[in-house]
Amino acid sequence: MSKKVALAYSGGLDTSIIIPWLNENYGMDVIAMIADVGQGEDLDAVVKKAYATGAKKAVVLDLREEFLTDYVFPTLRAGAVYEDKYLLGTSMARPVIAKHQVETALAEGAVAVAHGCTGKGNDQVRFEHAYQALAPELEIIAPWREWNLKSREDCLDYAEAHGIPVAASRTKIHSRDRNLWHISHEGGELEDANNAPLDSTWTWTRSPQEAPDRTETVEIGFERGTPVAVNGMKLEPVQLVELLNEIGARNAIGRIDLVENRFVGIKSRGIYETPGGTLLVAAHRELEAITLEREVKHYKQVVALKYAELVYYGLWFTPLREALDAFVTNTQRTVTGTVKLALYKGNIGIAGRQSEFALYSPELSSFTMGADYDQKDAAGFIKILGLPARTLVALEKHRQEIAK
Repeated sequence: MSKKVALAYSGGLDTSIIIPWLNENYGMDVIAMIADVGQGEDLDAVVKKAYATGAKKAVVLDLREEFLTDYVFPTLRAGAVYEDKYLLGTSMARPVIAKHQVETALAEGAVAVAHGCTGKGNDQVRFEHAYQALAPELEIIAPWREWNLKSREDCLDYAEAHGIPVAASRTKIHSRDRNLWHISHEGGELEDANNAPLDSTWTWTRSPQEAPDRTETVEIGFERGTPVAVNGMKLEPVQLVELLNEIGARNAIGRIDLVENRFVGIKSRGIYETPGGTLLVAAHRELEAITLEREVKHYKQVVALKYAELVYYGLWFTPLREALDAFVTNTQRTVTGTVKLALYKGNIGIAGRQSEFALYSPELSSFTMGADYDQKDAAGFIKILGLPARTLVALEKHRQEIAK
């Protein structure tokens, strides 16, 4: 009986050729694990393709809600954004896919897991760290680090030689990854950081020129930092994000052009479309502005930076990420309320924010003096604050006198 390997299978160029490659080079029965994280593809067609290219079994798992509730929303609550721009769409999806790939491998009696990540990218780390954290006894097969194929053109040649139909071509050479949260685009003209993206490279969001000539207002409701409603309608996670994606995309929201620092030490350039996610990040940030105490908010920015690195680097299944989650969860106890966003041709304006836990007080912040704040108290506060500075000046004068 042949040994089994569970492959994280998408039906794209890389994983399409990996099935016959595994058959030829390892003689293993391939179980194609197909994760639905909201990529919007015809999964029946993906299953048929898996069998047609040599898979012994195909397993489809609907991971959309788990992806949002257990990976996306914790990252949103943390305020994690990598290098000021990237909202971590691919980074968050990899651990949930890897988790279920491992579970599939164990359930099917497989001895190995495989992925289609290149040896230059971050995804190999994300998948393989998850494998080791969840089932270190499984063998890991990474074809891109073994075969003699060096480029996407080589992969296309391999696919043609084996009669494997693929969507990519020599004229449509972009590598794309889509899920409920975003779509990423790499390759083609984007490999030169001095090239602007082609209009045809963007596939989800409208351009600002094509967006409506009017402002659209959207209200997002949160409970303890988690989005729960849009325009007053309570929605389940998948419905909520899908609706915000529609609203954001038609208003040209969420386009990002980024040269980022990969974990493996390479700078890479890609463009991202995250329409609904951009709205959620903006709204969540504004709600925290009125509900978090100053020192908590400032320290949470430090935590957000580290959290973003952990997610980007593929270190989801680590004690540190879990510990940071505990801190974040505590900070979100009062992050309940609504934020109104005004959308116009790619821009996001703040049209309102309110919360029963708001620390913002119009009486305190206004220029009108009130009983709760005596301006005279500021003199003593500032004098004490300036004591170290005055001490340094006095010491320097003393040193100068001694030196004379």
